[in-house]
Amino acid sequence: MAYKNKLINNSKTGQSIRFIQTSRDTAGELLEMEATFRPFSKEPPPHYHPYQVEDFIVLSGELSVRMDEQVVTYRTNDIFHVPVNKVHSMWNGSSESTVLNWKVRPALNTENLFETVSGLSNDGETNDHGVPRMLQLVLLADKFSKVFRAAKPPYYVQKILFLILTPLSYALGYRASYKKYLD
Repeated sequence: MAYKNKLINNSKTGQSIRFIQTSRDTAGELLEMEATFRPFSKEPPPHYHPYQVEDFIVLSGELSVRMDEQVVTYRTNDIFHVPVNKVHSMWNGSSESTVLNWKVRPALNTENLFETVSGLSNDGETNDHGVPRMLQLVLLADKFSKVFRAAKPPYYVQKILFLILTPLSYALGYRASYKKYLD
């Protein structure tokens, strides 16, 4: 469970997150984090948040952000906003680490998604880019659909495919969350 000053690290992506204010601290209104992106991180798959906005302040370094197929590089002290349902991706293409203040409103269960994916990555249950295996992804996509959705394929296609694959995922021992990652 996320708590103030808890630090999680993702061994595959090199990203670390320190929780500043959690859902519990803010009655679900806000998740505030300090995130560090390692140098030359990879661009993740485009995604969006159907019920949340994100606000960022670059504390140090620079961050490349793709929105609407346009890439903008933000630098120290720059501020940017990601609205609800806006497809985006972000990465550090520079040779220095990048540190951000990152606010997500409302918090929902976003912190649990980060804890789970980091835990899976650290346990070797993801590919080299930190993406879980397909049958694991099926369960995560359902559990965290209010906070994170892949931009492709269309959401209705994902829902149909994941509905078909969910029983197989559970039968093979995958779970939507794991207590050991949330402690």
